[in-house]
Amino acid sequence: MRLVRPFQEFFARESSGGILLLVCTVVALLWANSPWAHHYAALWHTPLTVGFGSHQLNKELHFWVNDALMAVFFFVVGLEIKRELLVGELASPRQAALPILAALGGVLVPALFYSTLNAGGPGARGWGIPMATDIAFAIGVMALLGPRVPIGLKVFLTALAIVDDIAAVLVIAVFYTSGLSWSALAAAALCLLLAFGANRLGVRHPLPYALIGVLLWITVLQSGIHSTIAGVLLALMIPSRTAINQAQFLQHGRALLDHFQKAAETEPFHILNDVEQQTAIEALEDACEKMQPPLHRLEHGLHPWVTFVIMPLFALANAGVAISGEFATILAQPITLGVILGLVLGKTIGVMLASWLAVKTGLAALPENVTWMHIHGAGWLAGIGFTMSLFMAGLAFTGDAQLTSAKLGILMASLCAGIIGSAILLRRPAHF
Repeated sequence: MRLVRPFQEFFARESSGGILLLVCTVVALLWANSPWAHHYAALWHTPLTVGFGSHQLNKELHFWVNDALMAVFFFVVGLEIKRELLVGELASPRQAALPILAALGGVLVPALFYSTLNAGGPGARGWGIPMATDIAFAIGVMALLGPRVPIGLKVFLTALAIVDDIAAVLVIAVFYTSGLSWSALAAAALCLLLAFGANRLGVRHPLPYALIGVLLWITVLQSGIHSTIAGVLLALMIPSRTAINQAQFLQHGRALLDHFQKAAETEPFHILNDVEQQTAIEALEDACEKMQPPLHRLEHGLHPWVTFVIMPLFALANAGVAISGEFATILAQPITLGVILGLVLGKTIGVMLASWLAVKTGLAALPENVTWMHIHGAGWLAGIGFTMSLFMAGLAFTGDAQLTSAKLGILMASLCAGIIGSAILLRRPAHF
């Protein structure tokens, strides 16, 4: 149980975040289609200036949510990716084979479905929209299904979504990039070298990395690459090693506890006025911090902010699609159909086909207590694109009509994928 408890805590946090994400999505939709819709649009166009003196950045509130706050989201995604590659499900080739291959199938097939309908048309640039899985929503749905979802399936879908994120980051960096500024790229590279140097010199306090991260975000923003990529790049530079090893921690910790015990034996216990006991506790706290890698501390410290603040704000700012009387017309647009077919059918077919090939060729094996019907249900849940899909849509399209078609397709597809995936998994026996 000790081995799975961290994942269960993560799962519980993601599931509650998924529920909040759903609430914000519904609020955005109702607001954008209410008599107060103009207030919704005006809110996100509100100018907001950040900076000092002559160094100021004046942008709309929508920019600060999508480009600044989402950089923090991508930073946490980068930390998760690094952790998974070092010690998680993606660290072992045998363990990683199934979710990696399943994710690749779930990336390529949806893009193919979308491109089939939009190749050569005005929506061709949106082929990356149906590629990614929204981990918060997908895990939130699994949480509602309770014991019908074995822990192995939860781990499989989480790892698949992380590989999806890696693919999405690469697509954003390579294909959704405007004209490059080589001087800004050089400055960004210098920031990364500073972060790498701080890592190698043993800097463990988060403040230097935060300052470097702000500079990196500004330089990447000016380079032509989307600014959120700065979050992933900085995450890869965060130290993953402890400042002291296990033997040192145990030896030092036992000595401090012995010192604390001796101090308590000589004087009546009162922590407020016992300097010796306070010193021992502070030294033990310092040792505990040194035993925790900065990567772990930052991921756990930022995860609640991302889950309960940044992602709901992003949903509130981007899910407000005005559904006019031309709903059926918009639904029939190639962009909308491409997104729906890509996320609903493409994801399921891609995940199932790639998983089947991986197992049949001996490259991977199904997790414990996981059947092909479980994989089938997870394939449908992987079609819940939402956060990353909405983000990619904003990068792919600048025209209101195209963006509305893409957003409507994402919302419809995510709803259908969640309902069908839930119905399939509800028919499975419970796992206690």
